[in-house]
Amino acid sequence: MRIIFFGTPEFAVLPLRTLLGSGHEVLAVVTQPDRQSGRGRRLKSCPVKEEAQKAGLKILQPKRVRDSEFIKDLKRLDPFIIVVAAYGQILPSEIINLPNMGCVNIHASLLPSYRGAAPINWVIINGEKKTGITTMLMDEGMDTGPILLQKETEISAEDSAGSLSLKLSKIGAALLITTLQGLENGELKATPQTSEASYAPLLKKDDGLIDWSKSAEELCSFIRGMNPWPGAYSFLEKERIKIFKAVPVEGNGEAGIICRSGKDQILIGTGSGMLSILEIQPAGKPVMPVKAYLQGRRIEEGMKFGI
Repeated sequence: MRIIFFGTPEFAVLPLRTLLGSGHEVLAVVTQPDRQSGRGRRLKSCPVKEEAQKAGLKILQPKRVRDSEFIKDLKRLDPFIIVVAAYGQILPSEIINLPNMGCVNIHASLLPSYRGAAPINWVIINGEKKTGITTMLMDEGMDTGPILLQKETEISAEDSAGSLSLKLSKIGAALLITTLQGLENGELKATPQTSEASYAPLLKKDDGLIDWSKSAEELCSFIRGMNPWPGAYSFLEKERIKIFKAVPVEGNGEAGIICRSGKDQILIGTGSGMLSILEIQPAGKPVMPVKAYLQGRRIEEGMKFGI
């Protein structure tokens, strides 16, 4: 089939790579414009663009997908189907209705649960035990189109948003090929979403602020769900510190107060239980084990994490 692929982050790389090896014809890749990054503010390409460049594919990077010239470019390519995987812009009806077979989206949840931009983060933050991938035919709503296929997977206690994204990317790549085969041979029919929906709104940088009044279990899920971005953070003596890994431990203490500190541990009180920090990132430093952090910083009992 003649396919145009829309995608941007690492999550979309394996589906694109798998699609290229499947025998289908990828006419072009549409991805977000290059962004300034780092202290030098140099332009940086997204992971999907880098993958497309390696494969020698035609690359389109519109600032706005509603731009008339961009839509004319798509029409000239005459795709039979469009595949979308975490592209980052909402497609207008003119694009959704352009291909003969429509637009297939790879969504990282079991729809209609967790519609929206950040399903991987929110399933972990909310303490879910299972999630999955849905392939669906797109309509003009936010992840409201009819379902084609779904594949479930467990969320382990060690999963961060980053590790779960890689796991779901692999599942999504395989499910995409099965979906395209089913559509091509006419055996796969879409099913409307009927059960109650939930939502996973886009995360902002400040959403990582830790609320120490929550339980240690809830905070561990929050920290995992914010890893790697935007990162769960708090302030210790006015220094902004990110916490990337922690575990709940037995005991009680005042929320946000350091209850115990040694050569290799920091225990902090929460709304219920205590939190043991395992990986931490001081301002301007790389992520490090808490033991390495404590070698260069004097931390005492009674010090308080907060705003």
